[in-house]
Amino acid sequence: MKKILFTFAFCLIVLHALTLLISGCAQIGMPTGGVKDTIPPRLVKATPSLNSISFNSNKITLSFDEYIELQDIQSNLLFSPAPKNNPVVNSNLRTVSIKLKDSLQPNTTYRIDFGNAIKDINEGNVLRDFSYTFSTGTYIDSLSISGKVNIAETGKTDSTMLVYLYRNAPDSAVTSRKPDYITKVKGDGTFIFTNLPNDRFNIYALKDGDGNKFYNSNSEAFAFYEEPVNSGNPGKIELFAFAVKKNAAAPSAVTTADKDKRLKYATNLIAGKQDLLKPLELTFNATLTTMTSDSLMLCDTSYKKINAATLSLDSTRNKISINNKWNPEGFYTLLMYKGGLKDSSGITLAKNDTLRFQVKANAEYGSLQLEFKSLEISQHPVLQFIENDLVKASYPIPASGKWKIAQMLPGDYTIRVLYDRNQNGSWDPGNYEQKLQPERSVNIAMKITVKADWENEINIDL
Repeated sequence: MKKILFTFAFCLIVLHALTLLISGCAQIGMPTGGVKDTIPPRLVKATPSLNSISFNSNKITLSFDEYIELQDIQSNLLFSPAPKNNPVVNSNLRTVSIKLKDSLQPNTTYRIDFGNAIKDINEGNVLRDFSYTFSTGTYIDSLSISGKVNIAETGKTDSTMLVYLYRNAPDSAVTSRKPDYITKVKGDGTFIFTNLPNDRFNIYALKDGDGNKFYNSNSEAFAFYEEPVNSGNPGKIELFAFAVKKNAAAPSAVTTADKDKRLKYATNLIAGKQDLLKPLELTFNATLTTMTSDSLMLCDTSYKKINAATLSLDSTRNKISINNKWNPEGFYTLLMYKGGLKDSSGITLAKNDTLRFQVKANAEYGSLQLEFKSLEISQHPVLQFIENDLVKASYPIPASGKWKIAQMLPGDYTIRVLYDRNQNGSWDPGNYEQKLQPERSVNIAMKITVKADWENEINIDL
């Protein structure tokens, strides 16, 4: 009897194990998948067909080989020549439909640029720079105008700018109505208009902040070409964009001292050392309304006042500069008297303070020599050192094209060359009404590296 029970129990165990094994084999796992789809949608049919002539429809249907969707169609879509009313564009499954709301001009080639608006639904692959062209006449226009847009002040490019063509229009047209043709600036600053008729065009570029497609604000970056261009022989087109008036910077939030009722400051000392070539700067956490003549005193290590040192308060009234001819490796003491500095609430330093520091050594600087080729000397070139898009230092470049400085802090520098037409030391915008082009800059696409105690010589070909 025991043998029978043991055999029965053993069979149950084996049966249970087989059940678990079979159920485990039957589980459905995640598919390993194949190669990721990186191919954008492909047009398989257009009604009317691409490059149709004698076009007389008010609806266009584009069919693709996969499910698609439209993204940011308002900013991507460009219709040229520009209509008074934008067409209605919709997508459904694999189809894009365009409903024209305006009557079309006779004997005219039209181009609809979709930019990056069309993408597939599954992987988001974008069909870049897709366009649909048709003509209400008997042929497709084939002429083109191309060029480049530079930002005049920096020499850089801006891919958010648009380029406009006005056909047989007065100069005032760009300030009052939409252009006839529009195209976008590419990342490298270049642009191209295709499918143009043989005619004369005025050319402009605009950073269209309000989206109305014409120049109506002197704070918008704007560029103009001096004379009309014939699409049959356009030549080399280069535009230099400028804003007459820069957008005002937001006011500083620092207007009073900290809540603990103490006037505080920070210095421009580098690792506790003073730059041999610059003033000592104290930047306060509040606007100073009082700075007495004895509030600050620069002394030597024996606390003897240095009479040659001068103090100045900047226009924001929160930065004090102490100018002095520093001795290399010299030691200095700055005495600050509590009651000599106050903000509008009468808040002062917590106590009389003493700042001790040493000046950098000559060996901590490097010399720098730059030799420029292809420099337009007649345009009064100025070398500018740039930090965070701000000009930190400017130096006229001699007629020889060779510029040299004996002492410069080590580091990596960004530079550009300003052609300072009026020799006032700073960049000046243009004036469209006076047909005055802006002063222009050439951006140097390289970092200038200065090493300590080293003669650094670099050749730059513009």
